[in-house]
Amino acid sequence: MARDTTDDTPIHAVEELVAYLAEGCKPESDFRIGTEHEKFAFFKDSHAPVPYHGDASISALLTGMQSRLGWEPIMDGDNIIGLAGGSGEGAISIEPGGQFELSGAPVETLHETCRESNQHLAMLREIAEPMGIRFLGIGGSPKWTLTETPRMPKSRYDIMTRYMPKVGTKGLDMMYRTCTIQVNLDFSSEADMRKKMRVGMKLQPIATALFASSPFTEGTLNGLKSWRGDIWGDVDNNRSGVPPFTLTDDFGFADYVEWALDVPMYFIVRDGRYRDCTAITFRQFMAGALKGEIAAWEPTMGDWTNHLSTLFPDVRLKRFLEMRGADGGPWRRICALSSFWVGLLYDGEALDAADQYTKDWGYDDVIGLRNTVPAGGLDAALGNRSVHAIARDLVGLSRDGLKRRGRLNAEGQDEGVFLASLDEILAKRGTLADDLIGLFNGRWNGSVEPVFEEYQY
Repeated sequence: MARDTTDDTPIHAVEELVAYLAEGCKPESDFRIGTEHEKFAFFKDSHAPVPYHGDASISALLTGMQSRLGWEPIMDGDNIIGLAGGSGEGAISIEPGGQFELSGAPVETLHETCRESNQHLAMLREIAEPMGIRFLGIGGSPKWTLTETPRMPKSRYDIMTRYMPKVGTKGLDMMYRTCTIQVNLDFSSEADMRKKMRVGMKLQPIATALFASSPFTEGTLNGLKSWRGDIWGDVDNNRSGVPPFTLTDDFGFADYVEWALDVPMYFIVRDGRYRDCTAITFRQFMAGALKGEIAAWEPTMGDWTNHLSTLFPDVRLKRFLEMRGADGGPWRRICALSSFWVGLLYDGEALDAADQYTKDWGYDDVIGLRNTVPAGGLDAALGNRSVHAIARDLVGLSRDGLKRRGRLNAEGQDEGVFLASLDEILAKRGTLADDLIGLFNGRWNGSVEPVFEEYQY
C-alpha cells in the first residue's frame, strides 16, 4: 500500500462502516482490474540486497521514478516511501525489506494490465542500470537472512515489526522476505461480493500451487514449493487466513465489519505521526479507548480505511476484493495471475461454474488445502483429486470466461492468451518452484546464486 489514508470524517455508528464497504458496489460496465506486483532489488555484482539510503538505493530508485513519471512523492518524515499517480494512474510503494511494488492503475482489459507492467519494468530497469541494480521476480528471498535484509524507514512497518513476534512465528519473514502478485477486482452487489469472496477464498490454495516460486531460504532448499504460502500459516491468525463466515451462504458486508472490529489495530495517524494502537481493537477505539490519551481520540473514516488495509485474509475486502494467494514471479506470471482470476470472476457463467465446482468444499477442506499446498504444490490433493487436476479444470473455466468477455488485442487475440504460462505448468506438471529445485539439484550445483542472473527482470 503506497499511502495511508487521511479522512477526518467522524464515525458515529457501526452502520457507517458497513455502508462504506457497500459503496464499493458498481455496475459491471465500470468493473476494472488492478494488478500489484512486488520484486526484490539486488546489486548485480554481489547479489546483495539494496539499502534504503545512498546513491544506489531504494530511495534513489524512487526519486528516479518520480523524476520520470512526475508522480507525487509520498513522504514519511524526511524519507520518500512511495509515489502516487494522478487519478487512475496507480502508485509505487516499498515493502518492509525494500521489495519494490507497483500498484497498477484500474484498467478495463488484461491487455492494458500487461502493457502497464511491461512499461513499468522497462522504466525501472533504465533507472536501476546506472546504479548496478537488478530485480528478482520470485516469491521468497532466496539468500538473505533477516539480519542481512534492509529495513525501510516507514512508520507503519516499525509498529508491525515490534508487534509481529507477539502474535506469530513468521510475521517478520512475511514482511521482509516475501513477494507477491495480487489482483484487485470489483463487485456489483452484496450478493456478487459474497459469491466472489466465497469462490476466491476456496481457490486461493490452487493459485498458491500454480504460482509457487519460493523453494529457497538462506541459500538452500527449504523443502517447500511455496515458502511464502507456508509463512502465512503463522503470521497473525487473528487477522489472516480464511475467516469461516466468508464461506457461508448468507455472508455480507456487516459480517466482515463485525470481524474487523475485533481485530487489534496497528496504528492511527495524527498530525502526520503514527501512534501505536496494537493494544486495542477498533471496537474498543470506537468505545473511547483513547479518550484522555490523545486530543483527537475520536475514530475517523481514515482510521477505518487504514485498519482495513492491515487485515490479511486470503481474500481481502475493501471497496473491492483482493486476491492474495500467489507468490511473486516473472513478467508472464504477473499477467497470468490477473487473467486467471478475471476469467473466473468477471464472467457470470464462469463464476457460477466455479461456485458450483467448489460447492461441496467445506471449511476444513479449504484449510487442508491451504496447509498442504506449500509443500505438495500441484501434487497435493483434495479427496481423491490432485490439485493439478483441479487447476486444469479451473484454468479451462477461466479461459472460457475470458473468451466470452471478448476483449481483443490488435491481433484479434482475447485475454486468454495470457494463460499460456499456466498451460505450460499444467502440461509439464511442474511449477516455477519445481524448475528452480531441478536447477539447484542439477546445473546450479547446489547454489542459489544463478537465480539472480537467470530470473532477473
